Amino acid sequence: MINHKIKFSGIAIAFFSFTIMGFAQNGTVNIDQDSDIDKLLEYKKDVKTVNLFKIQVYSGTRSGAETSKQNFLNSFNEWPVSMEFDSPNTKIWVGNFRSRLEADKALLKIKKKYNNAFIFEPKKDKK
Repeated sequence: MINHKIKFSGIAIAFFSFTIMGFAQNGTVNIDQDSDIDKLLEYKKDVKTVNLFKIQVYSGTRSGAETSKQNFLNSFNEWPVSMEFDSPNTKIWVGNFRSRLEADKALLKIKKKYNNAFIFEPKKDKK
């Protein structure tokens, strides 16, 4: 009697499984997203893997850095400028150059007004 219940249960489970699989739906999922998202993801991936170069044009007091930053922006507007505090000095950094050659070309222009400017690679944050 127990043997018949086990056989019946096994047959019922098998039949039920095949029935469910027979009603399963197959389909495709289409994701509709803005193409700019892909561009942004590629850019982010590139930024993490590429070594960026910057040019330092000033290092000193905060008030001197603010003046230097404004003077730089009045003379050059083609590169981003940031003011960075590195105790005890405040520094003015220019650009996010993707290659040393690109930074060298910019340095030639910048050196005409900031003769102490130099190229460097910022330290990478450990994240």
